[in-house]
Amino acid sequence: MSSFSEIIGVDISKDVFDVVGETIPHRQFANNDEGFAAFRKDVSKDSLVVMEATGLYHARLSQFLYRKGIPTSVVNPLSVKRFMQMKLAKIKTDKSDAKAICEYGQLYEVPLFTAPSSFRQEAMQLFSLRDHYLKNRTAAKNKIHGEEVLGIPSKFVFRSLRRDLKHLNKEIAMMDKKLMQIVLRYYGEQFSLLFSIPGIGIQTALSLIVVTDGFSKFDSAAKLCSYIGITPTIRQSGSSVRGRSRISKIGNKKLRTLLFLCAFTASQSNEACKELYDRLVDQGKSKKLAMIAVSNKLVKQAFAIVKSGRPYQAGFSSSLTVTNLN
Repeated sequence: MSSFSEIIGVDISKDVFDVVGETIPHRQFANNDEGFAAFRKDVSKDSLVVMEATGLYHARLSQFLYRKGIPTSVVNPLSVKRFMQMKLAKIKTDKSDAKAICEYGQLYEVPLFTAPSSFRQEAMQLFSLRDHYLKNRTAAKNKIHGEEVLGIPSKFVFRSLRRDLKHLNKEIAMMDKKLMQIVLRYYGEQFSLLFSIPGIGIQTALSLIVVTDGFSKFDSAAKLCSYIGITPTIRQSGSSVRGRSRISKIGNKKLRTLLFLCAFTASQSNEACKELYDRLVDQGKSKKLAMIAVSNKLVKQAFAIVKSGRPYQAGFSSSLTVTNLN
């Protein structure tokens, strides 16, 4: 039995959001401050508002409701999509989507949304901008290579591309410096603990801290692994279906990629990870599956070490410490 007086489903897009509640009829509001204020009049503080994580469009409304003390849940859109498929829904409109989200909130226990702290929000924006610059830098490098292959490179074009590349390198370095300052200021001890794990690099340590809000958003390593998307899924049915086990790719793609890259180093330098990797390979498992298992192991090590407050191993020392990064 729900403890909320009303479950309200919200389907949100760039300009508007549609609302359907258990007793509230369909209404549409503008996705701006005026629309938020109008919607707020229809919502009591013992109601639960459920919406999908739709890129950037849900962020302002979810934070507005959180500041007003209204319980809010931001759910995985794929979960809602599969829920609608299970119902064999044939109509898809903004109104029907809002109604489906409302029904999803009624049937399932959904997590309550917590607005990110100001420093975590800034760090997440920095990560997003850094990724944007990294993509542009790769494009610039590819363009320079393409011009060289032409055989008759334009000096003007080359100078322009090199200026662009130099600027991007400078901006990325500034992003890295700012991210490090933020994390060391609020989670310096956690960063040192994570960096004590052989195989965990700077970017992975920073990402783990920011994504988990200092490991406060997850109460178990298993839930963190599931969120990242490095939990194996098993395809088996009866005697005829024996699908290959593989990871669920529903999760944080960037962090999953970082951990997979860390696994290459950890499988050589991290004693527990090396033992796991060698054992799986000796059992005939694919190297890719073994690397996924190592990624999972790294997350469990990170979770245990941060929660315990003790480094990876006694006597482990690193040239990179909190003191010389200030």
